[in-house]
Amino acid sequence: MSAVALKIQEKKLVLPQVTAPAANYVPYTISRGTVFVSGQLPMKDGKPQFIGKIGKEYSIEQGMECAELCALNILAHLNNACGGNLDNVKQVLRLGVFVSGAPGFNEPHKVANGASNLIADVFGDKGKHARFAVVVADLPFGVAVEVDGTFEIA
Repeated sequence: MSAVALKIQEKKLVLPQVTAPAANYVPYTISRGTVFVSGQLPMKDGKPQFIGKIGKEYSIEQGMECAELCALNILAHLNNACGGNLDNVKQVLRLGVFVSGAPGFNEPHKVANGASNLIADVFGDKGKHARFAVVVADLPFGVAVEVDGTFEIA
């Protein structure tokens, strides 16, 4: 078992089954050792979770849980891109976090910490990454958060 897989297991996390894209795109692409994982929604058992807006239906803490679920879905696709061995990740380069926020909500950076914390915990020093976090009016299926990621692999 890879070191990253052991870390995931230690944290009592389970990588979800990957879901098919909802439109005309692929879940990830690889170019010159860089994996670009498409935006992942908070999917569990093939169904969207956290329907609503941060600052209205959900608190910042719940938004962080939602972002963490998105990050788990990213890891599931990344695992496929790495041939089932997440130790092939050399560096987490960037996370992009879109937060569906209620009018006036201006703390997407706090919600984004749910994804960033998980990625940093799982990959250690290789998990230090650049990031953006923005508030948007709406996201697919009405979910509260969407996260994408860019990774360097061996």
